[in-house]
Amino acid sequence: MNPAETYILDKPEPFRSILLHLQSVIERTAPDVVLKYKYKIPFYYVDGRPYCYLNQSKDYVDLGFWNAAHLTINLEHMTTAGRKMMKSLRYRSLDEIDDTILIEVLQDAYSVRKKKFWK
Repeated sequence: MNPAETYILDKPEPFRSILLHLQSVIERTAPDVVLKYKYKIPFYYVDGRPYCYLNQSKDYVDLGFWNAAHLTINLEHMTTAGRKMMKSLRYRSLDEIDDTILIEVLQDAYSVRKKKFWK
C-alpha cells in the first residue's frame, strides 16, 4: 500500500470516511490524476504538477487546491485560512459534502491544471 493510502486509512472516524469519499470523487472526476505522498500528506498530480491535496487537521479535512488563484467556481464555499496562494474546501462530516459543489470545483481546478500555460 502506498503511504498516501496508509495516511487515509489510518485516520480515525469521521475523517477516514471523509477522506475516502473525497478520494473516490477526485479519482472519478479527474481519472488521470496520480496519487502521491508529499509533505507528509496525500497529493494528487496531473501531468506531473500538483492538482490538489488532502489534509486532516484538528477537527476537519481540507481538500486544498494548488492553483487556487485561478479558480472561478464556488469560491464562496472555499477558505483561505490565512494562506495567500491556496484555498480549500473544508469538511467536518460526510454530511457537509455537497458533491455537486465538490465536482464543480474539481473540474474547475482540473481545467486550470490542463491549460497550456501550466505545462
